[in-house]
Amino acid sequence: MYPHRYCTPRPWQPLATEELNALIPFFTRQGAGRPIFDIRARLDAVFWVVTSPHPWRCLPPGMGPADTAARQFRRWAHAGTWTRLLKAIAAPDCPPALRRLEHWICRAYRRALRILKLAGIVLARRLGLCSAVNAPFPMLPDPDLSEKLLPLIRRMIGKAIAAGGMPDRRVLQAAKSFHWLVGGRKRIPKHLAPP
Repeated sequence: MYPHRYCTPRPWQPLATEELNALIPFFTRQGAGRPIFDIRARLDAVFWVVTSPHPWRCLPPGMGPADTAARQFRRWAHAGTWTRLLKAIAAPDCPPALRRLEHWICRAYRRALRILKLAGIVLARRLGLCSAVNAPFPMLPDPDLSEKLLPLIRRMIGKAIAAGGMPDRRVLQAAKSFHWLVGGRKRIPKHLAPP
């Protein structure tokens, strides 16, 4: 378990050669299929979108077609590329060039959570990267906490049933509170999203 931390925001700028060289091993593909024509342009487009409040369709014309960049982003999310990058920047031996891209990688991972779903939230929580999710950790679902609390809830209800049948209102209210705590919030206000 890593300590919780937010990464320092960094405005978008084109990738430096050193940063691109640190990223290349994560984006090279083995096996069949066409290689990506210009990986630098594709990564610049993705990082421009994830660090701005704009949707894909607002991608500047010089960065290539927006639908191509969005499709490539989704492919990388399905292939686990953003997950591998998040693990790499959380590691203590992360190269400095990759560490400089931490904010951009966390923002890309946050956008990829639509594809990664609960498993992605759990990974970001375990790595302690608060910037990789779109809300404070206490407001998000926590399956790890549910594994710890489930035996306690079962014990409480079992004792109530053994003592006289139906659990009383306090036991049921406590079980409901535990469920709410573990399940996270359904709606998260925009002002609570990390930078």
